Amino acid sequence: MEINSNFTENAKNDFHLVVRARQGDQKAYADLMHRYKDSIYFMVLKMVNNKEDAMDLTVETFAKAFEKLDKYQPDYAFSTWLFRVATNNCIDFIRKKKLNTMSIHGMMDDDGEEKQLQIKADVLNPEETSIKKQQTQELKLLIESLPSRYRNLITLRYFDELSYEEIAQQLDLPLGTVKAQLFRARYLLGNIINRFNRDDI
Repeated sequence: MEINSNFTENAKNDFHLVVRARQGDQKAYADLMHRYKDSIYFMVLKMVNNKEDAMDLTVETFAKAFEKLDKYQPDYAFSTWLFRVATNNCIDFIRKKKLNTMSIHGMMDDDGEEKQLQIKADVLNPEETSIKKQQTQELKLLIESLPSRYRNLITLRYFDELSYEEIAQQLDLPLGTVKAQLFRARYLLGNIINRFNRDDI
């Protein structure tokens, strides 16, 4: 990729982060997210006029952008492309909200219980164990960029391995709220987790 000669210094820095991210540097992903999450959030908030939806859509925007990062072309600044992704995401959300088609059934079984993450059950050799440990650390780095309520829930559930009841007690939240917010957090992280899973193949 050739960088646009008219890029500002910030745009050039973003470009280098994108290159690193495409090469699998998870810190570059986190740096891009930290750099733009506030400006994306306030733009989204103007469109949807709801703080919680805006927070969710901001994280969703980054998940989609990271998934499609290979489609970014440096003819224009990364920030321009990212804001376009955010705008399109908001438009889709508003349409879906009007149709009331939001669903988390894909993450629940027939009894309404959470499905387990699809993790291979094979015993890992030392090299695979080391890779998995590194990917876990990289995933934690990305999780640090999430809104605090989701970051706490993901950490307690999937890293500390607490039960729903233990999380509810620790955070002083109703059990139903914990389950609902965890479903949402899992959805927001879905594309990122899928990318990690593809790296394992």
